[in-house]
Amino acid sequence: MNLISSIFSAIKAPTIESLRKDKIPVHVAIIMDGNGRWAVKRNLPRSAGHKVGVRVLKSILTTCIGLGIKFLTVYSFSSENWQRPAEEVNFLMDLFLESLKGELDLLNRNGIRLRLIGSRKGIPPDVRGAFKNAEEKTRKNNKLFFNVAFNYGSRKEIVDAAREICSQAAKGNIDIEKLDEDSFNDFLYTSDCPDPDLLIRTSGEFRLSNFLLWQLAYSEFYFIKKLWPDFGRKDLLKAVYYYQRRNRKFGRV
Repeated sequence: MNLISSIFSAIKAPTIESLRKDKIPVHVAIIMDGNGRWAVKRNLPRSAGHKVGVRVLKSILTTCIGLGIKFLTVYSFSSENWQRPAEEVNFLMDLFLESLKGELDLLNRNGIRLRLIGSRKGIPPDVRGAFKNAEEKTRKNNKLFFNVAFNYGSRKEIVDAAREICSQAAKGNIDIEKLDEDSFNDFLYTSDCPDPDLLIRTSGEFRLSNFLLWQLAYSEFYFIKKLWPDFGRKDLLKAVYYYQRRNRKFGRV
């Protein structure tokens, strides 16, 4: 844990009421790391950590709404995670299916709109169908825009964007000389979202792991040693408290 994280871990968690309403991050991104380690530490199968991780995410969703956060993007399954043991991958696919079908009422009751960001190629048809159904059933909700990064890799996202730009330019639909950062952003999975203001990563790791490399250029980073299943409402409030004390310069003096 770095010095800043150590200091903030010792601070009593603020309440929603005590946080500045004019400095609430619009978009929060979370790398939910540590489910497997949490389970191993307790001599449990890794699947137990993933189950608890889903319960934690439900709590974080409702806390985001209470804070007034408008966008939440979570790293749920990377394009590299397919390399994990088949037993774990199969369990995770079943867990995604169960959650996508079982939590629709929670999403709609709280005005949460779910969207998959990532490559849809290679996702098992039943899981892809469950995502599509959840997207359709929640598309009119607007309290919280909830992006689930699934089968996601940021480098692939950028390459896919470049490939599509080349294709459109070849058809005469794009003037490549006028391409800039804003127009490039239109071809990313997150094209209709503002860049994250705050990135949170649990488990004590200090890397981005191929997550939102373009979008996180000027985000504030908050690393916490807690494993994801131990992360809770108070920890999110602390992260926002930390964010509110940052002076965001965006390269300016």
